[in-house]
Amino acid sequence: MTPAATPAVHLSDLRLDRGGRTILRGINLSVQTGSITAVLGPSGSGKSTLLAALTGELPPAAGTVELFGQPVPQRSHALLEMRKGIGVLLQGNGLLTDLSVAENVALPLRAHTKLADALIRRIVDFKLNAVGLRAAAEAYPRELSGGMARRVALARALALDPPLMLYDEPLTGLDPIASGVIMSLIQRLNDTLGLTSIIVTHHVHETLPIADQALVIANGGLVFSGTPAELEGSADPLVRQFLRGEPDGPIAFDAVKRGVAA
Repeated sequence: MTPAATPAVHLSDLRLDRGGRTILRGINLSVQTGSITAVLGPSGSGKSTLLAALTGELPPAAGTVELFGQPVPQRSHALLEMRKGIGVLLQGNGLLTDLSVAENVALPLRAHTKLADALIRRIVDFKLNAVGLRAAAEAYPRELSGGMARRVALARALALDPPLMLYDEPLTGLDPIASGVIMSLIQRLNDTLGLTSIIVTHHVHETLPIADQALVIANGGLVFSGTPAELEGSADPLVRQFLRGEPDGPIAFDAVKRGVAA
């Protein structure tokens, strides 16, 4: 496989266990560099567990996880170095309330680089400008709307210029307008910065328009992989049940019977 053809993420026969239970099994997946992939599925299906495997938080019980052609390392130092190349946007933003917006964005730069303060300030200005919040640099998280706080968290996730971005339910708690702003921003940043983005979400209709690839996780495995158009045109009863939000169908909503959890 040539470097140009090396996928950003490659999973082979992946099995993930938590607490002695198998959460996901038989996952085979490639995510192409520069693409946006939507990982969809009902709550408790294992979507966040999959992200934990990509960051190295959860080692595989079986199979392999590769990022840009390299296995996710097990040793702490090598894993820390690998994580510098992954930006993660969390559901709860994770902003420190006692720090200003600019100070929050500067945190990864101060923790992982030896750059001079003047250069860090310039990078922070650039990242905040990229998300449309340069004027809010001296504000504090408590002074921001939900959508603004999410954009600050995105700027911080981009601070180290990671080639891979992971979004864990980026629209949680946002109104329709703020949701539209965030999805548009994700697409624009992915294109302009040459990122690869993986979006874990149950917000189907907001996410599919910007996605190149759509995945559906349910019943302990990957039940669909294809383009958004193929997903919306699928006649698979399981896929149709999820897209339509129907309570009855092949996707079990009893966590005990399903035996999986996120």
